Amino acid sequence: MKSSEQLELKLVLKCDVKGSVEAVREALNKLSTNEVKVNVLHAGVGAISESDIMLASASNAIVLGFGVRPEPNARGIAEREKVEIRTYRIIYEMVDEVRKAMEGLLAPEAKEKVIGHAEVRDLFKISKVGTIAGCRVTDGKALRSARVRVLRDHVPVYEGRVGSLKHFKDDVREVESGLECGVSVDGYNDLKLKDVIEFYQVEEVARTLQTPPAGKRPPGGVEAHP
Repeated sequence: MKSSEQLELKLVLKCDVKGSVEAVREALNKLSTNEVKVNVLHAGVGAISESDIMLASASNAIVLGFGVRPEPNARGIAEREKVEIRTYRIIYEMVDEVRKAMEGLLAPEAKEKVIGHAEVRDLFKISKVGTIAGCRVTDGKALRSARVRVLRDHVPVYEGRVGSLKHFKDDVREVESGLECGVSVDGYNDLKLKDVIEFYQVEEVARTLQTPPAGKRPPGGVEAHP
C-alpha cells in the first residue's frame, strides 16, 4: 500500500525505568507493517500523568503503562476524555495486545461461501411480478437470504439477490437438496431453461497482520521492575 494509505496506531508510552522505555519502544516499532504503522507519540519514565492523558485525547491515542500506574487525577481525566489506558508488567503481553489493536484497524476480508445450486427446469411469466423459475435444488440448499449468481453454460451472466423463494405455493426461507422450488431473481427476468442459480453468502473475516506469531517473546523477555 502507498504510505498515504497506511493506517496508524498512535500510542503514548510510560515505563518504570529508562531501559524499559528503550526495549518496549523497539519491540512496538517492530510491529509496523505496510498496512498499519505503530506511532509512539511520546515515551517517558514515571507514572501516567494528566499531560499523558491529554496528549492521547488530542491525538486519538492509547496510553500504555509498563510497570507503572496512572496518577489518581489522570484516571479520572481518562474516563472523562474516553482515553483508553492499558497497563502491563510483561513486555510480550503488551506486544500481543498492541498487535491485536492493530489488526482491529484493518478492514475485514470478504470471503464467499457457496450455499447450494438449483437448476432451472421451467419458467413462468407472471404479470407485475416477473419471471419465476421452477427449479430443482441439485446440491446444498436454496436460501432466501442468500445472494445469487445466474450461471449459463457455467458462465456467470448476472449477480443479485433472491426476489422470492417458494416451495409449492408457500413462501419459505430455504429449500433442501433434491426438492423443487420456485425462485425469482430480484431485478432479473432473462432466466433460461437449464440455467443454474448459485446461492452464496459473503462472510466478513477478521484479518491478521503478517508479523511474528502472537505469543513470541521479543529478545530479552523484558519484565517490569518490581
